[in-house]
Amino acid sequence: MNRNRTHISRRHFLQFAIAALATPGLHPLVFQRQAQRYGQVLAQNTPRKLALLVGINSYPSRALKGCVNDTELQRELLIYRFGFNPQDIYTLLDEKATRDGILTAFEEHLIKQAKPGDVVVYHYSGHGSRIFDPDPIFREVGNPEQLNGTFVPVDATLPVGYPEKGGPVKDIMGHTLFLLMSALQTENVTAVLDSCFAGGATRDVRVRSRDGGKNVSVSPEEQSYQQQWLSRLNMSQEQFIQGYRTGVAKGAVLAASAPKQQARELTINGLDCGIFSYLLTHYLWQEDTNIDRIFKKIVPELTENLEQTPRYEVKVGSGYQLQNPYFIQTPNSPAQAVVTQVSGNNAQLWLGGVDLRKVTAGTVFTAVSGTGQVRVAVREGIVAQANIERAVTVGTPLRLMA
Repeated sequence: MNRNRTHISRRHFLQFAIAALATPGLHPLVFQRQAQRYGQVLAQNTPRKLALLVGINSYPSRALKGCVNDTELQRELLIYRFGFNPQDIYTLLDEKATRDGILTAFEEHLIKQAKPGDVVVYHYSGHGSRIFDPDPIFREVGNPEQLNGTFVPVDATLPVGYPEKGGPVKDIMGHTLFLLMSALQTENVTAVLDSCFAGGATRDVRVRSRDGGKNVSVSPEEQSYQQQWLSRLNMSQEQFIQGYRTGVAKGAVLAASAPKQQARELTINGLDCGIFSYLLTHYLWQEDTNIDRIFKKIVPELTENLEQTPRYEVKVGSGYQLQNPYFIQTPNSPAQAVVTQVSGNNAQLWLGGVDLRKVTAGTVFTAVSGTGQVRVAVREGIVAQANIERAVTVGTPLRLMA
């Protein structure tokens, strides 16, 4: 059965339930059995959408400002544009984003829950680094220093005495992410990596890079963890090397920069964020598109101004770059903003798809469909408080009044 096609929507199921309750003479047990049967059909035909979002600002040294905001950019996009259930989005921020915390969350929330046909998104915003790898997979293709790109958990501090003294760090290697993605039962996987070496702004530019080099090495725990996954996957070292050289394990990886480049975060009209995360979510709000087209918009903006070249990679031969991002075939309407809260005559707006410079007190948004209308009272960063002039509800997509 094709899980990507919903034969009965949640709305239709609720309509059925209400109608059944209103039917004279329908015994409660009969209704319960029918509801259970329809619920089972619904569960079988609706792919679950799972996300793990990691954002780290509060590093003990060289703190960042925009990584937590990146996860909010991603979260609101997934909920209101791509239909994720908020309960299926797990977020790890700052002190909780330790090495063990990140790996455990990936295993428990993604690997153990995702079924074939489900959708999985993993987002990481934080420092990246390059550390010594005693057995680099790409040694023969121009890596004489034997350095490997890593992701830096909040507890991955440099060795005492660095740089004069070296030692292991608790970094998570790209090798490990490959194995974790391999373990997912679904092919519909997207990893968004906004860090260094991962593959309208002020001059307050911050680089998402932690020091590394030849005297900083892979930890024994990391090497052991990789061996455990090779065993679980029944994958030989040779198979792993061949797969890693071929490309990504599954789905697509969207990276803020080329492998030896630095990723940057900026302050954009009052919002601290990773410039790649901001542009990615900004354009995904505005139009239905595919990965290749979205990168053709993002790359020039970053390459020309910041010498940072975002790149994507998809599973070889899959053609995923020509599919809808995040493997969502029927996203919600494109929009410049969305209503996230309603209280009386007031609404809170998320401004993910609009040029923030165009939003000031008095700016009017209208519903993409229907008659809803709101007028901005005040904006702070990417959030605005507005007065409701014609009725809107939570989730109403908005556009600037023409």
